[in-house]
Amino acid sequence: MRRFRESLTTRGAAFLASGIVLVLSGLALGQHDLSRIGTALCALPLLAGMLGRRHDLALVVEREAHPSRVTIDEPAVVGVTISNPSSSRSPVLLAEEHLDYSLGDRPRFVVPGLPSGGVTHVEYAVRAHARGAHRLGPLGVRVQDPFGLTLRHTSISSHDELLVLPRVVTLSDGRALGRGLGAEGSVPHRVALHGEDDQSIREYRDGDDLRRIHWPATARTGELMVRQEDRPAKRRAVVLLDTRARAHGGTGPAGSLEWAVTMAASAVNHLLDSGFAVHLLTPDPGQESGVREDGDLDAALETLARTTPSDETGVGSMLHAASGATAQGGLVVAIMGALDDDSARALSSLRQPGGPGLAFVVDGSTFARGEQARGGDLEPRATTAALSGAGWAALPVTPDLAVADAWAAVAGSRRMVGAR
Repeated sequence: MRRFRESLTTRGAAFLASGIVLVLSGLALGQHDLSRIGTALCALPLLAGMLGRRHDLALVVEREAHPSRVTIDEPAVVGVTISNPSSSRSPVLLAEEHLDYSLGDRPRFVVPGLPSGGVTHVEYAVRAHARGAHRLGPLGVRVQDPFGLTLRHTSISSHDELLVLPRVVTLSDGRALGRGLGAEGSVPHRVALHGEDDQSIREYRDGDDLRRIHWPATARTGELMVRQEDRPAKRRAVVLLDTRARAHGGTGPAGSLEWAVTMAASAVNHLLDSGFAVHLLTPDPGQESGVREDGDLDAALETLARTTPSDETGVGSMLHAASGATAQGGLVVAIMGALDDDSARALSSLRQPGGPGLAFVVDGSTFARGEQARGGDLEPRATTAALSGAGWAALPVTPDLAVADAWAAVAGSRRMVGAR
């Protein structure tokens, strides 16, 4: 009975109320015709409700966002295709698309009655104000009977997603990072680069391309000599992102996790542009090792777009995985929250002698804005001091520190020039 009352429109409720009044008045006055009219008025909403529920909706909804990956505040257009595979005509529907709140208002539109096999297409625009994998759908519909007395609410269960990538900030080159080619310090770690080749000369071997014969060297040695193109090398950079809920404060775009994600995305983009072979490490309970590793920009940005706060176990697994990635040297960039002593020592040890280490230690309590701090007894400044004492260029992060300014302060510090 409650569901029936909720399904009545204003017109349907008026019909029902009028019918009840007429029935009671007819009984009181002995006017049976009046009672019969009242009964008919009461029956109309009941019959209309039964008519609206006579057929189940068998519509199929498909969506496609253009583009399917956007950055924050970039618009996208979502196309919704609705088809009727059933053998009967579908009713006229009032539709409302369910969206994440950060995508804006929910679009509403009318879906016309579709014959068997009929298709209709609608489009609506969205603009995301927060990164993440935002759900599109399901499509909520309201079915109104032909008399406008009842309204049936249901949804067509299908959905898609719009991936909103984090912001990427342009970073300065820094005093000592330079380009990512060549050796670094005393322990170089180099990765083959598919770029410009360096040439050397060697003896001809069966199968060598004759176009590579080096005639001056052949004339000088009396033997066929060919050019061998040796690829230069990329220095390795490992970027670590601490996603522990305990390490961060605040919510939404103003939260410390968003600052950390923006720094990680910007650092990966900048280091790749500078010629480094970059490895982004983030906690991921879905992986067997508990850690996700991404080496190209598209994969890294998708991972960062989907990043959410993690539990305490993630940072230990990430530091363990990073120890193998940094064993032969390379640049280490750590965006971390406050750490306990053991974790701080493990992070400190990742920087090899002669290799630079950059640390951005987020003070989550300063981002909380009146919320209760989740860091407990862990002190970001103690973590910063421990890393600085181990030869890192470390900086505490507060909400008033812009990502580009933080990078410039750390990457351009004197400690970065002569890392030992």
